[in-house]
Amino acid sequence: MAEPLFDTYGRKHDYLRVSLTERCNLRCRYCMPEEGIELSPRKHICTREELLWLIDEFIRLGVKKIRLTGGEPLVRKDAGEIIDALAERPVSLAMTTNAVLIDRHIERLKRAGLTNLNVSLDALDADRFLMMTRRTNFDKVMSNIDLLIREGFNLKINCVVIRGMNEAEIPGFVEWTRNQPISVRFIEFMPFDGNRWQTEKMVSYAEIMDHIREYFSFEKLEDAPNDTTKHYRVPGYRGNFGVISSMTEHFCGSCNRIRLMANGAIKNCLFSDSETDLLTPLRNNEAVEPIIRQAITNKKAKHAGMDNISKQTNRTMTTIGG
Repeated sequence: MAEPLFDTYGRKHDYLRVSLTERCNLRCRYCMPEEGIELSPRKHICTREELLWLIDEFIRLGVKKIRLTGGEPLVRKDAGEIIDALAERPVSLAMTTNAVLIDRHIERLKRAGLTNLNVSLDALDADRFLMMTRRTNFDKVMSNIDLLIREGFNLKINCVVIRGMNEAEIPGFVEWTRNQPISVRFIEFMPFDGNRWQTEKMVSYAEIMDHIREYFSFEKLEDAPNDTTKHYRVPGYRGNFGVISSMTEHFCGSCNRIRLMANGAIKNCLFSDSETDLLTPLRNNEAVEPIIRQAITNKKAKHAGMDNISKQTNRTMTTIGG
């Protein structure tokens, strides 16, 4: 093992989020434009071998947790083979998915020990789901969520709250935790290229809690180190809920995340408008460790050094991987 990855603020980076693909089978309003995006040419996307090589380098540098993201990670044709390979690495595995295709992979995920899943779901109503995702997969997604619960997966449900679209769903999501062992996380709407972000569309952490307070009494739960979520529970409910307040109450001080995109570049912050290419030096047989270390060293204290992240110029969320 090499020396771990520390930035100049003493934050140890041991959590790698790996985007397997820029492609997605939904068109969520907060993630990409309705017409989709211009994808990177195939030759600019990591092959399975290149991706695993880069992941192994990060593991050598102290990464202990890997989360697979996309786009939708399971639309990548060799996603299963990548999962099989990562199951042999000394890391904990997790994945973020929209659950449209998850039923095809249940047994493989269980064999790999990949039982921690974040499922993106922004509505509990079919019509509102269609409005949010521009697709008609609601029944399939809900059926697959039920399947995952029955199969014993540890589920977190990610709900991006956008004013005028789905804030009325907040109480229903909390009520869902009454009888199901799930963790619902409400996420503040964040600005990315193509998602038409506006300040007035963002429902803040404080407002989300006010919505919940109208219907429920709740208690604060202890948050884990490096957690991005403020956790709560309605007493007596099997599950819990929380809020990811990226915009109004940042959690940058404990950030331990690195993002490896499908094109072999890394971002040291979700909001950064810059990225560091690892694929080109890898293909040129150059050392990538110094490049990785420099990228982490350059990480800013919060929000990529911006005072106002609503003014950022960034990729679409689907190409970053969240």
